[in-house]
Amino acid sequence: MKNDYFFKDVTLLVTHYNRSRSLEQLLKSFADLHCSFEDIVVSDDGSKPEHIDYLHALQSQFSFRLITTPKNKGLGNNINKGQDAVKTPLTLYVQEDFTPAPIFPEKFRHALQLINTRPELDMVRFYAYFEYPYLINADNGFYDMDFNVWKPGYRKFYMYSDHPHLRRTSFFQKFGRYIEGQKGDFTEYSMMMSFLKKKGKAVFYKDFTALFTQKNSEIEPSTMTREDWRQSENFFLSNLRHLYRHLKFNFDYLT
Repeated sequence: MKNDYFFKDVTLLVTHYNRSRSLEQLLKSFADLHCSFEDIVVSDDGSKPEHIDYLHALQSQFSFRLITTPKNKGLGNNINKGQDAVKTPLTLYVQEDFTPAPIFPEKFRHALQLINTRPELDMVRFYAYFEYPYLINADNGFYDMDFNVWKPGYRKFYMYSDHPHLRRTSFFQKFGRYIEGQKGDFTEYSMMMSFLKKKGKAVFYKDFTALFTQKNSEIEPSTMTREDWRQSENFFLSNLRHLYRHLKFNFDYLT
């Protein structure tokens, strides 16, 4: 059956670690939406043998290129080697625990139109934990992210995110490679600062949980671990965390 949505010049890049059933769900969801891409790359970060075996079984069904490593090297290395394998001009980056919504294909078409007609754009973002605070120039649900260091608050710094997004495959040429050998949060934070300092331009889908859902099961829980103070809802710790981020983000950006 001919696919309803074939996205030429786009590679779906998925990072994976010990969650092969989640990966299957992601790839099956795209197939159920009749979405296909010029290429699919799955970058594995040294998963257990049983997951590697399952990935090989999935390859025959979903026809992806599998990029492996003999041992776990962390988020930075996993994204770097996956992105290195991409050969198309555009990359749709998704982690394996996400599932696209039924409206995604049409919205993705518009995202492609935006990035193809606006050469200044580096990224189109599809998911977040909160709405970016400064959005301008509405266009079919997408908004320009308007960063200025002098605007109030620290959430303005979150222009870049590892959550699902479309980017140019030449991304590394402008913003550098992901830092390797560090925890995932630091790797993401470092790229966020690089994106800001090098004047990255991004578009954000305002209804930020409408295009993807993030699914972590008991069988395959999240592999990202964080210190308790980063997630605590304790009033004192929460306010201390906000103050720390406000001071650190501004200091790191300005210095």
